[in-house]
Amino acid sequence: MEKLFNELRERLLRAGVAPRHVRRYLAELADHLDDLRAEEERAGRSRGVAESAALIRLGGMDDLSKAMIGQRQFQSWCVRAPWAVFGLAPLLLLAGAYFVACLILWFGWKFLLPGTDTPFVRVNGFAIFYFGVGRWLYFGAPILIGWGIGLIAARQRFKAFWPTVGLVLIALMGGTAQVHAGRTAVPGGVRYISMGFNFGSSAQGISNGLLHALVILSLAVPPYLIWRSQKAHSLSA
Repeated sequence: MEKLFNELRERLLRAGVAPRHVRRYLAELADHLDDLRAEEERAGRSRGVAESAALIRLGGMDDLSKAMIGQRQFQSWCVRAPWAVFGLAPLLLLAGAYFVACLILWFGWKFLLPGTDTPFVRVNGFAIFYFGVGRWLYFGAPILIGWGIGLIAARQRFKAFWPTVGLVLIALMGGTAQVHAGRTAVPGGVRYISMGFNFGSSAQGISNGLLHALVILSLAVPPYLIWRSQKAHSLSA
């Protein structure tokens, strides 16, 4: 029974059924199987025979999977719009994280360093912790979002193409993002703070951006590979 449900779970996930629907469906099948087994036992059959008969009455793998596969309302958004789940959504999420990081920088500059020409100065006391939160968000957001992409792809048993696209986009965005802050006019900035994406005007700038992107990618990809390997190992065990 456990093997049947594990195989059915994998088939449904690989077919694009959302994990929440898979969990609910398997729970309903388990309850129905218990009812069928109880009926067989009440009919005088032994537990082993009753379980075999109940499994036959429950249906085969193809019949059970067809009840979910092909119905669009059960498909995950990974299948319906992979470009949005692995491309657009992570980029918007990262942009939001950068916006919050810039807000943290601006408020800290305004209230903790009101007399300085730039917030990028040596700080002490509480300011170390406060600005540290913003730096952690700025540098850590691409990696955390990359982990999220990997987790979603592994849970959905998704093929590597779209997760790879998402990870590369996040790495490039994180590797080229730059914050500028100063009392002098910052083109396009909000009260002396602006953020842009520097794709490099020189070979050195391009190499630095690509190196930063590779660092982000090297930290974001391993969890996805580990989760995917674990899923494959649990299925073959």
